[in-house]
Amino acid sequence: MRISKQSDFAKKPIAIDLFCGCGGLTLGLRKAGFKVVGAVELDHLAAETYRKNHPSVHVWESDIQKLDPAKIQKQLGLAETNLSLLAGCPPCQGFSRLRTKNGAIITDDQRNNLLFEFERFAKVFRPKVLMLENVPSLADDHRFSIFLDKIDSLGYQGEYQILDAADFDVPQRRKRLIFLAGLYGCVPFAPPLVERRTVRDAIASLPQSGHSGDPLHDLRPVHIARVQNIIHNVPKDGGSRSSLPEEMWLNCHKKNKGGFKDVYGRMAWDRVAPTITSGCFNPSKGRFLHPEEDRAITLREAAILQGFPKKYIFPADNRSAVGTMIGNALPPPFITAHAKKIKEYLL
Repeated sequence: MRISKQSDFAKKPIAIDLFCGCGGLTLGLRKAGFKVVGAVELDHLAAETYRKNHPSVHVWESDIQKLDPAKIQKQLGLAETNLSLLAGCPPCQGFSRLRTKNGAIITDDQRNNLLFEFERFAKVFRPKVLMLENVPSLADDHRFSIFLDKIDSLGYQGEYQILDAADFDVPQRRKRLIFLAGLYGCVPFAPPLVERRTVRDAIASLPQSGHSGDPLHDLRPVHIARVQNIIHNVPKDGGSRSSLPEEMWLNCHKKNKGGFKDVYGRMAWDRVAPTITSGCFNPSKGRFLHPEEDRAITLREAAILQGFPKKYIFPADNRSAVGTMIGNALPPPFITAHAKKIKEYLL
C-alpha cells in the first residue's frame, strides 16, 4: 500500500494506530475526521477483526519490536511532515495493579517495555502530535518517567491527565491515562460533558437476546441451576449479591465475605456501567448482570457499553477471545472527543 496523492493529506489529517487491537482507537479517530493509514497488531484474531471493520487501513500483523518504522514510512509514502498523529495504547496488563498473595504489586512484565516502541516510532515519523492512552497506574511506573524524558528530547511538549471515559459520552465508568504531546506546544484536552450516557441510553432499545439475529447478542452462557437461582434472586436494577441470604452464597463468597462485592451484581439502568473487562460476559467476574433480565450482558451489549456501534463486526465463535478484545479496547467516543481537539490544534 502506498499513498501517492499529496492532495490526500490536505483533505484529512493522517494517523497511524500502534497496538490497534480490534480497532476502537481507529474508529474514534475516524469519527473525528482523521484518515488512519496504518496499524500494528500482534494478535491474529484482533488483527482480522480490525481488517473487517477498517479494510482500507494497512495492518502489520507482527511483533512491533521486529518492525522497522523507516520501512513502514516508505511503504506508506509518508514524508516526515505528512503524519499528523501517531496514536496507540501499549498493552496495559503489565501496568495494572495486580497483586501477589502477600500484597506485593507485580510490575516485572516484559510488555512494560513496549512503551518505548511508541517512542521509537515517534523518533522516525516525527508526527505533529502524539497520543498515548493507558491505565492510570502507568503514571507510577518508572518507565513512564523515562518515556516522558525521551519524548521531551525529541522536541515535543506534552502532558498527561487521568480521566473517566464516562465524562466523554461513554456509558461506562473507566479511568484512563491519556498523554498528548505536540511539536508546536501542548495539545489541549477535551472538556468533560455535563451529562453522562447511561446503561439505559446504550442498551435498553436492543432486541431481546436470543432472538435478535445478531450472533454476538444471541450467544448466552448456560449456568448450573444453583448459579441461575442466584442470578434470579439478585434484586433488579443495580442489586448486589450481598442482598441475598447467606445460605444462597457460593462457598467461595462465604470464605471471603468482604471481597469482590460486585461479583454477581446487576447494572443499574440509569447509571453508567462498571468498567467493561475481558470477563464482561461472566457474572462471576464482576457487576455484569443485565439490569432486569436474569442473565449476564451479552458480548454485543458489552461492545456497545464500550462505545462501539451496534453493527461493529466481531467473530461470534470464540466468546473468550471476543470478550478479551472488547475489554481491552479503547472506547471510541473517548478517543473522538480528544481527537477533535487535536484536529483543532493541527488547524
